[in-house]
Amino acid sequence: MLILASASPRRRELLKLLGKDFVIEPADVDESMEKNLPIDRMPEYLAAKKAKLIHDRHPGDTVIGCDTGVFIGNQMIGKPSSDKAAFEILKLLSGRTHRVITGCAIYKGNSLIKFSAVTEVEFYPLTSEEINAYIATGEPFDKAGAYGIQGKGALLVKQIKGDYNNVVGLPLAMLNKKLQEIL
Repeated sequence: MLILASASPRRRELLKLLGKDFVIEPADVDESMEKNLPIDRMPEYLAAKKAKLIHDRHPGDTVIGCDTGVFIGNQMIGKPSSDKAAFEILKLLSGRTHRVITGCAIYKGNSLIKFSAVTEVEFYPLTSEEINAYIATGEPFDKAGAYGIQGKGALLVKQIKGDYNNVVGLPLAMLNKKLQEIL
């Protein structure tokens, strides 16, 4: 059986595109930073941690773990906890290019495949009014970087370089290739 160790509705919808049967079993893990790990490796590290937790419960199954991070410079930007936090994040991203990194891990038996996809996203310069209007939609609050490119957050994006689905939360084509290697 194929298990997606994520509660993300966006990942669920993307994974359906592969045409494979799967079940959802979210992994609740400690997402604190690993001290000696480069910050841009955190999504892959957390993806492996999530996949391992679920694989330990279902050792005969294939488990996919994922984690997406938004990075600007050497700073990892998480999910906002308030309107004020969302405003600060979107102001930081305004008029700048940031990286979206999704780490993935696939456990099957004793095999583990880990990989990351990187997409560069450039935002238009945003006014305070534009930021507040976007925050009022409610979209920013369950997303790293305080925006969803698949929703109204698309209006903030000037251009992307890389995999669009990676920004949504699952580098689908790359995942498909890796699944073909392990299944």
